[in-house]
Amino acid sequence: MKGCLIGCGYFGKIQLEGWRRVTGARVEAVCDTDRTRAYVAAAEYEARDYEDVVRMLEEENPDFVDIATRPSTHLPLVKLAAGRGIPVLCQKPMANTWEEAVAIAETAKGAGIRLMINENWRWQPWYRRLRELLDRRALGRLVFYRFHTRRRDGWGEKPYPNQPYFKEMPRLLVLETLVHFLDTARYLFGEIEEIYCQTERINPVIAGEDLVVMIVRHQNGLRGVIDGHRFAEPDQEGGQAMCDARVEGLDNVVRLGGQGDLWLGAERVFDPIGLPGYKGDSCRATQQHFVDCLASGARFESEGEDYLRHTVAAVEAAYRSAAENRPVRMTNGI
Repeated sequence: MKGCLIGCGYFGKIQLEGWRRVTGARVEAVCDTDRTRAYVAAAEYEARDYEDVVRMLEEENPDFVDIATRPSTHLPLVKLAAGRGIPVLCQKPMANTWEEAVAIAETAKGAGIRLMINENWRWQPWYRRLRELLDRRALGRLVFYRFHTRRRDGWGEKPYPNQPYFKEMPRLLVLETLVHFLDTARYLFGEIEEIYCQTERINPVIAGEDLVVMIVRHQNGLRGVIDGHRFAEPDQEGGQAMCDARVEGLDNVVRLGGQGDLWLGAERVFDPIGLPGYKGDSCRATQQHFVDCLASGARFESEGEDYLRHTVAAVEAAYRSAAENRPVRMTNGI
């Protein structure tokens, strides 16, 4: 399959590295409003470069597009692809607002195109291994879990150097970072029923929240805590998993270390040493899933409509909970 990538910034380059090793597809053209950035990416990955996305889609006529741009651009870019009948892999966050996310899903459905949200966290190999352990009930009955994520790139006068536009986002940590853990919790433990969330802004130079604590209850009754910030505890810095986690059952406990090492009790059951690519090669695994499902017609794990109804709705519930200082119960959408 012939693909085109839109957006050659920080994450676009990570996406391109993954596409290089996907079976059954190749990105043959890239586009960025910064032509120099597009040229550099195209030269490194042996693709054609464009500054105008309409021209690229018209001249290349791709089998799919990979949108790796800021969330505010996702809706117009999905509309462009949908108008040409082109399947879309769209980077998370799906959109900045619930209304835009709904419009994206409705645009894809109305045009009859395949839409997958690029939620690569659930494809990190330590979580796939953890899911295997849960499926064979290695922990017995589950009673609690916790995701604990830290970085220090959000502190100081110039925070988030890889993605400096984060500084201006009015909704930040839940929308950009903790969404990963909400979606991964869905993958591991089932759909979410209720969220109680509290947020705070610690760094005064940013617009959004940078400290969050969430209590999450799933439909099966399991409870967990997701807490994070990006201004302290640099010992997790550079770790592939970008968190540590603990899942507790009546029979055993699983611990995830910051480097992606997974322990079942005293036994190491996953060793991340030697894995290529970004965060356990999760981007390539996500892309391969996208290509395989396009070829087979199978449903994506993060199908656009499902992701909207469950993961994006969980993000919206978290923000509503924080604003109203109360638990918010999930519905079929928000």
